[in-house]
Amino acid sequence: MIKSIQIFALALALFMPQTLMAAEAPTISEAEGPIKIINLYELEKQASQKVNKGAFGYVEGGAEDEVTLRGNTLVFDKKQIIPDGLTGLEGVELKTRFLGLDLPSPIILAPMAAHGMVHKEADRATIRGTHKAGTIMSVSTYSSVLVDEIAQSAPEAPFFFQIYMSKDSGYNEFIVKRAKDAGARAIIITIDAGTPGNRESDLKNNYNYSSPTPNVMIYYEGQDMTQSQARALRKVGFSGEDIKFIKSVSGLPVLVKGIQSPEAAEEAIKAGADGIWVSNHGGRQLDGAPASFDMLPIIAKAVDKRVPIVFDSGVRRGTHVFKALASGADIVAIGRPALYGLILGGSEGVNDVFQHLNKELTTAMILAGTKDIEAVKQNRLFDPEK
Repeated sequence: MIKSIQIFALALALFMPQTLMAAEAPTISEAEGPIKIINLYELEKQASQKVNKGAFGYVEGGAEDEVTLRGNTLVFDKKQIIPDGLTGLEGVELKTRFLGLDLPSPIILAPMAAHGMVHKEADRATIRGTHKAGTIMSVSTYSSVLVDEIAQSAPEAPFFFQIYMSKDSGYNEFIVKRAKDAGARAIIITIDAGTPGNRESDLKNNYNYSSPTPNVMIYYEGQDMTQSQARALRKVGFSGEDIKFIKSVSGLPVLVKGIQSPEAAEEAIKAGADGIWVSNHGGRQLDGAPASFDMLPIIAKAVDKRVPIVFDSGVRRGTHVFKALASGADIVAIGRPALYGLILGGSEGVNDVFQHLNKELTTAMILAGTKDIEAVKQNRLFDPEK
């Protein structure tokens, strides 16, 4: 009888190995090495197979029906780049300068929480990747690794620090000073996440926001502080006074992220913002809000070059970068695609994502007849609906 059971168990194991492997997919990546990228849409599909479903759903998902999430990318198709092959171009130059930093291209990394959910090396690998790409990492308040340790992982890498402001002003002062001491070049205040968006994919996947938040825990003397608990401490409403406060205690340039109207941009500039960050949080907050790209030229007109503009949400192509720059952005930030690169190739994967976008942008610039980033900004896109 026992022998029969053993034989049955062996046969079952031989018959169902692929099914078992699928059910036991790795919960976290340990990959490190170059990756092949066809395009960033395919990259997302590949990354989805490598990590826990709940963690990937948190990264990939948006709010409610995900109308704004999808619209962020689809809206780029509304504007078209007119090619010009009679400019005599022999090559193009992607270099630009932002807040005193020389960059090889106008593409940087947006702040994102909990890199440690998808990769063992977490934010440490991410900043090594952005350093290889020569670009800027934006470190989130909810990073998986303390900001000091992230900075030490790539000592020469420039980074900004993004703050989810707390109801406790003591914490706000503490964390921005700690980020400055760690080497942050600017502070990003996120104003569109006073309350979390309704992300139904997290509910379906039973994702409980239990990942630790060391940048919050350290203020509370190391006591456990999950992302869910940290969210409960967030400041809900914002005003110009918050910008003034962060500028005064940090002594750093302050970018205001989550600007989605010309009125908000004006208020931020009056309060002393050193940059406007046009974003709808990648469609993760208010579903039914306009696509960021639709609002960009309207906000850019109101800003009128008084301060630089950073743009994010929905960028998946070099042509998207081109169109954002031609519509008023000075810098374009990417989010999810960099995490997909992290999942598939660690720091090398992050670098490869930036290099892929730079390659696509280079192609677009050559075919459009724009020799450098300033020329891209002067380019007039064609709107077939007008």
